[in-house]
Amino acid sequence: MFDKKRYGRLKWACRRGMLELDVLFMPFAESGFNELSDEQQEVFERLLTSDDPDLYAWFMGHQVCENQEFNQMIQHILSRVKV
Repeated sequence: MFDKKRYGRLKWACRRGMLELDVLFMPFAESGFNELSDEQQEVFERLLTSDDPDLYAWFMGHQVCENQEFNQMIQHILSRVKV
């Protein structure tokens, strides 16, 4: 479970400095994150440690993420956040 401090760090990590990623991560962190299971929250937190070019390629469909957990989370985020 994420306490307030850990959730604050997670929201800060969602701020990527790349608009395409910010418009995906910030709304999801604010509206969809708390609906995830504890395990899924951990996956999301780990996903945020990925490099921006990789995240961009995965979310824009230029590459497929080989990490199955990340790939499932990416698809979940894309289905929830409408841009």
